[in-house]
Amino acid sequence: MKLEEIKAHLQTLETIAFQLPNGQFVPSHFHVTEVGKVHKHFIDCGGKVRKEEVINFQLWEANDYDHRIHPEKLIHIIELSEKTLDLKNQEIEVEYQGETIGKYGLEFNGTYFLLTNKHTDCLAKDNCGIPEVKPKMKLKELVTNQQTSCAPGSGCC
Repeated sequence: MKLEEIKAHLQTLETIAFQLPNGQFVPSHFHVTEVGKVHKHFIDCGGKVRKEEVINFQLWEANDYDHRIHPEKLIHIIELSEKTLDLKNQEIEVEYQGETIGKYGLEFNGTYFLLTNKHTDCLAKDNCGIPEVKPKMKLKELVTNQQTSCAPGSGCC
């Protein structure tokens, strides 16, 4: 989800909720402790230099059970961040503390926000000898035809 999308969704909500990939919800007394711009400048395994930039939201919860962030407050935080950090309409990545800091993608289901799993990937599959798409074959295609197969002792192998 991009920054403009979350702002549009927040305009329609009375409360904010985030659901984790396991179905549990981030406790409703969470804080948004950071809105930031994260730059990543790296070299992939094929030797190509790359740059990525995302907007980062950090969710945190403590024993402050009376705290509830409302949509208009989060919109205000986002708008202040846009001005101060010169944020563009980029993808949002969400950090949330589980057993370690988890990084999630963000989607919206019409009622609440979904934290989606992120995955690592090889960005230079062609250099690493990894096929882009695994060919799918039907089992019957793997069965050899007797006319084209080699029989033991036939001298074809």
